[in-house]
Amino acid sequence: MGVWQLLLVGLVMSLGLVGVMVPGVPGRWLVWAAMLWWSLHEQSGLAWVLLVASTAVLLIDQVVMWLLPPRRLRGVGITRRMAVFAGVGAVVGFFLVPVVGAVPGFIGGIYGSERQRLGGHGQAMASTRTVMRAAGASVLVELFGCLLVVGAWLGAIIWG
Repeated sequence: MGVWQLLLVGLVMSLGLVGVMVPGVPGRWLVWAAMLWWSLHEQSGLAWVLLVASTAVLLIDQVVMWLLPPRRLRGVGITRRMAVFAGVGAVVGFFLVPVVGAVPGFIGGIYGSERQRLGGHGQAMASTRTVMRAAGASVLVELFGCLLVVGAWLGAIIWG
């Protein structure tokens, strides 16, 4: 696979990660489609293993999403800026502390956004808890599954 195709696969995966944070965008499916595209062009043992593993991870992710309570976005005060902070925090945390850093990065991003908006620690903590109860857990689960797939793909590209 050429450099341009790898960049396009990476772009589609990035759009999928952003799509997880935007309601109505099929972020999980964009990440999986990019993995499928890469696997079909690569046609190696590693590519097929990653495709099967990413399919399993994203299916498990979907089941966990069904088990979580539904998202209650209205009246909670979730803003675009908060979603951006949470997404950036999760991605940065994922790469700073591999895999497990996504969770504290996501929550830290929400807290940082709320701390800037509200000014105080107590109010920001209360708002962060409210957001995580309303919609944060389901978004975090979906984002974490997609980050696992993207991280595995990056590992295969760099070291495979």
